[in-house]
Amino acid sequence: MKEVILLLAELVNLFHDLIWRVTDSLGWNLTDKELHFWVIGILGIGGLLFVDLVFHAISKWSITAISFLFTFAMVLVFVFAVEIQQRITGAGNMEFADAAYSVFGFFVFCFFYLIIKGLYKWIR
Repeated sequence: MKEVILLLAELVNLFHDLIWRVTDSLGWNLTDKELHFWVIGILGIGGLLFVDLVFHAISKWSITAISFLFTFAMVLVFVFAVEIQQRITGAGNMEFADAAYSVFGFFVFCFFYLIIKGLYKWIR
């Protein structure tokens, strides 16, 4: 897990430095705050447009699918927050396998929920 986080941090640093060099070469001389404003703003609106298109398409099929995707995103954030917290406090080992098992648990419980929901709809 530590290795995954370090790899992601390194990728973010490389991306940050690349954007910094490009903006400097264009003569924009952005501060770090301005750079964050533009990059996160552009990535965020791009993500919103993509997710909005996808969720509108999915909503015609199933609201439960949207609920699943939203909850899955929240579970991922929570799982990684717990693993990072364990590393910081020393309350446990920060391992990718722990995160994988956590997400697997979410999938298993969702599977049973969907079976029960399907049986309920079938009986009705």
